Amino acid sequence: MRPNIITEAGISTRLNQWWSSIPFITSGVVLICGVIYLVCLLSGYDSFLEICFLPSAVASRFQVYRFYTSIVFHGSLLHVLFNMLALVPLGTELERIMGSVRLLFLMFLLATTNAIFHLIIAFLVTYNPLHPVSYLVDECSIGFSGVIFSMIVIETSLSGVQSRSVFGLFNVPAKWYAWILLVLFQFLASNVSLLGHLCGILSGFAYTYGLFNYLLPGPSFYSSIEGLSALSVCVRRPGFILCTGGTTYGQLPTYSNTSTAPSALINGNFLRNISSWMPSRQTTTTQAQEQDPRFPGRARTLGSAGTEPTAREASANLHASLLDNTTPSDLLTSSQHPAANTVRADATVAADQVDTFDDELKKLVGMGFEKTQAEVALAAADGDPNVAIEILMSQQG
Repeated sequence: MRPNIITEAGISTRLNQWWSSIPFITSGVVLICGVIYLVCLLSGYDSFLEICFLPSAVASRFQVYRFYTSIVFHGSLLHVLFNMLALVPLGTELERIMGSVRLLFLMFLLATTNAIFHLIIAFLVTYNPLHPVSYLVDECSIGFSGVIFSMIVIETSLSGVQSRSVFGLFNVPAKWYAWILLVLFQFLASNVSLLGHLCGILSGFAYTYGLFNYLLPGPSFYSSIEGLSALSVCVRRPGFILCTGGTTYGQLPTYSNTSTAPSALINGNFLRNISSWMPSRQTTTTQAQEQDPRFPGRARTLGSAGTEPTAREASANLHASLLDNTTPSDLLTSSQHPAANTVRADATVAADQVDTFDDELKKLVGMGFEKTQAEVALAAADGDPNVAIEILMSQQG
C-alpha cells in the first residue's frame, strides 16, 4: 500500500492563486502599468517629458492629460515593481469594501486632486515673496505612488488600527504612518518627488475628512454603471465586486473612531470584523441622517445593532402572546374583527420568512461557505441564495 504523499504547490500554481485573489480593478491597474512599462522598455521610449506631470506645461499649455498619463508610466523596473506590490494589498482591501466601480472612481478622483494640489503648491512655493523655489514648477513627476499614498491614508482610516508596522521593523501610530513613509522614502530612495507624495497624503486626508463629499455621486450612479450592457462582461467576471455587495458606510471606522476592531490586513478575517460594525436592518430616520457620507456604501444595512430583537425573537414573542391570549371568546371576536386575523397572518408570514432564511443559510454552509460570511451575504441579497453565492464567490476571489 502506497503511503500518503503530500506535495507543495508549485510556484506557478501559487502565482495563479495569488493573482486570482486580486479583485478586478486592482488587477487591471497592475496589468495596465506593467504592460505600459514593457512597451516603453521594448520600444525604447524614454521621452517622459511629454507625458509626465509638469506644472509649467500644465499651466502654460493647459495639458490636463498629464494628470492621468503621469500615473501609469514608470521610470524603471524597480519603480513599477514596488508601486504595484504596494498597490495590490491596498487596492484589494479598498475594493472589497467599496466595490469595483467605486474604487475606480476613487482612483480617478485621487489622481485629479493630487495633480491640482501639486499644481497649487508648486506655484505658491515658486512665486512666494519670502523665499522663491523655482525648480518645483519644472519638476517632471511620473508613477502611481502619489495615488498609493492617498490610498494608504484612506485604508488606515477605514481599518481603525492604532499602530502600523513599518517594513516589519518597528510600529508607529497609525495617524503618523503615511508621514513616516514619506520621510523614509525621501532619505532611502533617490530621485523621488517629495511634492508628488505629499500631495497624495493631502488628498487622502481631504477625502477622509469629507472635503470631497460634494464630488461623490450617490449609490444610484454606481448601480447604473454596473447595469450598462457594455460592461456586462466585466461585471460577470469573478473578481468584479458590486458596489451593492460592499460594506455599509454608516458604521465604518474613521481615524477618530478608536473603539473598532483591528484591521483585516492584520488578523486576516475581514468579514468577521465588519459584521460587528453593521447596524440593524431596520434603521430609523435619525440613524440614516447620521450616516457618514465620506465612505459611501450600499443603501441597505446588514446585521444587527444589538438594541432591537431579531426577527426570530420578535416572531416567537408574537406567537407566544397570541397563544396566551387565545380563548373561545377571542375566536368569536376574531371573526367579527378582521384586523386580528391580519395580525396573525402577518406573524405567520414573518415566521415563514425566518425559516426560509435559515434553510437557505444551512444550504450555503453545506456548500462549504463559512456561516458568518454566508449569513452576511444572504442578508445582503435579501434572502436570494443565487445573489448570495455571487457575493461570496466574488469576495473569495
